[in-house]
Amino acid sequence: MSSTPNHDLAHGPLRGCQVCGHDKLEPIIDLGHQPPCDSLLTRGQLDEAEKHYPLRLFRCPECSLAQIDYAVPPEVLFYAEYPYRSGITPTLANNLRSTGFKAVERFALTSSDLAIDIGSNDGTLLSSFKEKGIRVLGVEPTNIARIAIGNGIPTLQEFFNEGVAQRIVKEHGHASVVTAANMFAHVAGLGSLIRGVEHMLKEGGVFISESHYLPDLLETVQYDSIYHEHLKYYSLKSLIRLFSYYNFTVIDAERIENYGGSIRVYAAKGRNLPVAGSIAELLKAEEGQRIHTSEPFHDFAARVYRSKTALQELMIHAKATGKSVVGVGCPGRSSTLVNYCGIDTDWMPYIAEQSTSLKLGLYLPGKHIPIVDEQAMFDSQPDYALILSWHYWKPIVKKLREKGLKSKIVIPLPDVQVLD
Repeated sequence: MSSTPNHDLAHGPLRGCQVCGHDKLEPIIDLGHQPPCDSLLTRGQLDEAEKHYPLRLFRCPECSLAQIDYAVPPEVLFYAEYPYRSGITPTLANNLRSTGFKAVERFALTSSDLAIDIGSNDGTLLSSFKEKGIRVLGVEPTNIARIAIGNGIPTLQEFFNEGVAQRIVKEHGHASVVTAANMFAHVAGLGSLIRGVEHMLKEGGVFISESHYLPDLLETVQYDSIYHEHLKYYSLKSLIRLFSYYNFTVIDAERIENYGGSIRVYAAKGRNLPVAGSIAELLKAEEGQRIHTSEPFHDFAARVYRSKTALQELMIHAKATGKSVVGVGCPGRSSTLVNYCGIDTDWMPYIAEQSTSLKLGLYLPGKHIPIVDEQAMFDSQPDYALILSWHYWKPIVKKLREKGLKSKIVIPLPDVQVLD
């Protein structure tokens, strides 16, 4: 397309659509000023000033992208000690590895091919390529890169951009596949990223991205997945619009379970390439769900308000009747939910995490709830366990019961449920 909007956004307030540039965005919900969700605090930082930024969701009536309207600098969000690891949650790890296995089979990759993962974290996704004998390279800005390197996954510890892409090609050659799982919606400098991916791919190469899928977010009331790392919430329509500005064709797409509902998109290098029937099917489904209109967004906002009130009422009743409530799991989304609902240590004295978590001993931003080893929960057997990783609640609850937890289980979304 001749007129490409600016996809390399300045940090701070955003005035137009992040995909098409449309300047009349519709406000959907205001979650208040919140701290970055993964900026966990040490005990020594609890008495220091804490940065908060606007957290508001808008929709674009032109291309259907949902988006927040403030870009926090990436070095604030993805700092060196960033505590997220993709490989310690079995369900997520299996889903990520399936991306690699499927790509190897579908594109008949061999040991002469190179697979690159942007935002590669601890190397979980790339491990599936490596297992099949494919050359791999990760790009990860945080110290989690060291874990990947220690596990035999070559990784560059830096933020990805066009300059990094050019250096990679010089040192490693062109890639057959580039992946970006749960990071493609996180980047303010998206133009630089896409141009860099195009430079790295050989002719006929494929860029595979995985992002939260807008219809799932709306249907299951995932307001807790709205946080500053997630600048965009894609529909397939908006992704096709985005790639149309570059030398790519969206050739296939599929819905996947990751993070409570995501979309895996295959964008091949080159224009006007043949596309799979899934594209028309998903676009038709989006039309049927009317996500290109205001109606489902207004319904989403109303359901958010109801779920917030229901959870607050449960917490207040528990406190008034002398019942104890603890949190289980501390994904990034837990910060949005806890801060938006005003849950503090009076209502929930701690959040329990598995013993391998990098978050143990730290405090949730905003409400400063301590994150402790889950053994404390098994020892105390609280009356209620609030599942903050609710998007994976079934395998989590099964595991908790096997470990001996007798507490009633609270699932906060899409509607508050209490399970005996």
